[in-house]
Amino acid sequence: MRARILVVDDELSMREFLAILLDGEGYLVDQAESAEHALACMADQHYDMVISDVSMPGLGGIDLLTRIKADSPDTAVLLITAFTTAEQAVEAMKLGAYDYIGKPFKVEEVKVLVRKALEKRSLVQENKRLKAEVQERFGFSGLIGKSKQMREVYDLIAKVADSMANVLITGESGTGKELAARAIHYNSPRRNARFEAVNCGAIPETLIESELFGHMKGAFTGAITDRPGLFEQAEGGTLFLDEIGEVPLQLQAKLLRVLQEREFRRVGGGSALKADVRIVAASNRNLEEQVREGTFREDLFYRLNVVEVRMPSLRERSEDIPLLIEHFYKKYAIWSGTGDIVTPDALLALFNYPFPGNVRELENLVERCVVLGSRVITAECLPPSVRNYHIPSVDAEEVSIPADGMDLQGYLDNLEQRLLVQALERSGGVKKRAAALLGMTFRSFRYRLAKFGMEDD
Repeated sequence: MRARILVVDDELSMREFLAILLDGEGYLVDQAESAEHALACMADQHYDMVISDVSMPGLGGIDLLTRIKADSPDTAVLLITAFTTAEQAVEAMKLGAYDYIGKPFKVEEVKVLVRKALEKRSLVQENKRLKAEVQERFGFSGLIGKSKQMREVYDLIAKVADSMANVLITGESGTGKELAARAIHYNSPRRNARFEAVNCGAIPETLIESELFGHMKGAFTGAITDRPGLFEQAEGGTLFLDEIGEVPLQLQAKLLRVLQEREFRRVGGGSALKADVRIVAASNRNLEEQVREGTFREDLFYRLNVVEVRMPSLRERSEDIPLLIEHFYKKYAIWSGTGDIVTPDALLALFNYPFPGNVRELENLVERCVVLGSRVITAECLPPSVRNYHIPSVDAEEVSIPADGMDLQGYLDNLEQRLLVQALERSGGVKKRAAALLGMTFRSFRYRLAKFGMEDD
């Protein structure tokens, strides 16, 4: 996309000269005869750069610079004047001008300054975009859900992020433990340093010590050079130890020393190295049970478990399923964000399915539907193992007629009201989702609420 530049000068000849020069360089150029005119132009059009004379009737170039930086700080500003002084130059740079040149100037000088100013602006914009992308991916927005359980997770992460406390994240596989760890890091003062993650269960026992602490040349067969470990690579940042319960007992003692003394030694090394690293660990196993069994050190457990963040299973927060589906559908397909993305029968099946693989399994399921070409998720595009859950089984033996008989209609009405309330509770009060949960249309659901005088509850 071509950069757009606004040239501001009360002299027509200078404006036209610069406009012709910049147009020849491929830029889109507009002209303004005064600072006031320039501000009016900027109210209607965004400019990548403004080139302005300093001395003009009314508002001068310095005043214009101040107004531009207040309203559009990313816009590059180049000031030109016939009366250059050191004091003016210093003032202009302090106020945010990219540069300051005096008349008469060389054509090539203007070309170079404009090109460099726009390149710098582009780099700043890209840096901001990347930071925003990181925050979008790993900040709280990386964790999807509005359920009570997820709000509790957000609140706990917000409280613990600013501290140096070690955090233990627990929960079943696929619940988003690494996302929670990254959210802690990217919302902490360490956000600008590195986040290093390692799955302790995926590294052979003979290599995990070297992976964490590094090694010296000749420390073992194959160690042909010195190599820093993850503790060094994460210096000043966060080290995420996933599946911490898989770490062998011998290495657990060395991890404990790092947590206590804030120092470690490379494999084969003699001198101790400082460890300015925050530890966030995670496990889908019951570490307290491992402590009782003697496979996990009790002192290490308490060092790691300063604050526990428990990630709820998808079964516990099924009301978040529609939000998660929308998020994953946007990730894997072009979706405008309008209209229903999942049919009521498919949503009912998903609500009832136990999701042993949690959020990760739901993501794979959505990707499967997208790959199969489904623009809307229907029951037909779901795997049979999921689709079969849309009709819950009922045990007839659970209901029996009392010896003295019963009011069948009253019993059914009472049961229907209880199910309506349960559906509303599970859906967070969203009636369309509650209707889908019960496998009925929204209109039918509203009719039943009105039938029992529950429409305003």
